[in-house]
Amino acid sequence: MGADHTRPAPPTPPGVRRLLVAVVVPLFALTVIAALVLWPRQDREPVGGADVPRYHGTVTRVVTEPCPPTPEAPEGAGGPCGTATVAAEQGPDAGRQVETPLPAGPGAPRVEVGDKIVLVELIDPADPSVKSYNIAEHQRGTPLIWLLVLFAAAIVAFGRWRGLAALGGLAASFAILLGFVLPGIGGGQPPLLVAIVGAALIMFVVLYLTHGITAQTSVAVLGTLGSLVITGVLGQLATSATHLTGFGSEDATTLSMFQGDVDLHGLLLAGIIIGSLGVLDDVTVTQAATVTELAHANPGLSRRQLYRAATRVGRAHIASTVNTIVLAYAGASLPLLLLLVADSRPVSQILTSEFLAQEIVRSAVATLGLIAAVPLTTALAAIVTTAGRRAPGPEPASPVPPPPRPPAGRDDALEALGGGKSTEATW
Repeated sequence: MGADHTRPAPPTPPGVRRLLVAVVVPLFALTVIAALVLWPRQDREPVGGADVPRYHGTVTRVVTEPCPPTPEAPEGAGGPCGTATVAAEQGPDAGRQVETPLPAGPGAPRVEVGDKIVLVELIDPADPSVKSYNIAEHQRGTPLIWLLVLFAAAIVAFGRWRGLAALGGLAASFAILLGFVLPGIGGGQPPLLVAIVGAALIMFVVLYLTHGITAQTSVAVLGTLGSLVITGVLGQLATSATHLTGFGSEDATTLSMFQGDVDLHGLLLAGIIIGSLGVLDDVTVTQAATVTELAHANPGLSRRQLYRAATRVGRAHIASTVNTIVLAYAGASLPLLLLLVADSRPVSQILTSEFLAQEIVRSAVATLGLIAAVPLTTALAAIVTTAGRRAPGPEPASPVPPPPRPPAGRDDALEALGGGKSTEATW
């Protein structure tokens, strides 16, 4: 997350540094205390029944055959139908060949000889001694590991130490999400509060780890934190005004069936907060760095001039970021959008339905939070950058010019050219 600005910033006056420490340290301490208070105390019992045993295997044979006729497909269409022989690598039948039906139905994996797959063991409730296997999905561990290795190598090769710090920040982000945010929301804590505290923790760790403990980073931290609060308030107002319930997706509906005490409205707000954090810190870091670079390039710029110049950069950044946010939400919701396009209802009804209104609110609130981040961070950066400058005093009086020399005579000119005065006969 965030942009890379490797040029060292000019030294900040000690008084400004002390002021930033006096503001940032209490905010960080408050965030840590809030996280400890909201930290999940106990793990929830697993929901959705007992876990089905899953084992790895390799497909050694595939036999296809015509599908039997059914009322839905009287001519035996559909499928595929047949059996697959799998060499089990784990479980009670490890080292043996087991036979499974070919996966069929929407979204079923298509298997070929040599595929690495995952078997699920099914027990007959009437006779526990009778068991069978089905193919659940392909093994994806090895390709994912190589992809992650390539991802990390590219970041470190390009960013070097800064890239390595970015990877550490990414690991910290996932650790906070998986260790605090998700368990906290699942444990019944207020989703919006958990999301704001978790986002603040991620922000403190990632920004200081990636960009160093500097006044410029502290300005970005304060700008990001203020923008997160604004985004949360705007999200609360927008979801209340549009009467969104949080049941805008099939996943949310399924979650409500397994964990009925989860506040889906708050979960929607939490998603807006977490989703906008990554773009927010990029904008705030860029604005703080822009002000610093402008002041370094032209120390004579006033606070107002720095603000105006950096804001022009921020406008260009926001113009491209808005499109990024909308396309990101659209890309994550393509199946929903296709379903709505196929709907026969009028466009006005589709746009105001809960499914699409939820995505509109996400995009609009995140964009408003980004827009607020530009003037807020730019103003803070301009104040910090120009603090400690000496006020320009009165200009020194110009020295009195020397009296004009009289015009040089003929003898002086000859002396300058020839090294001596002319000698003429005297009468």
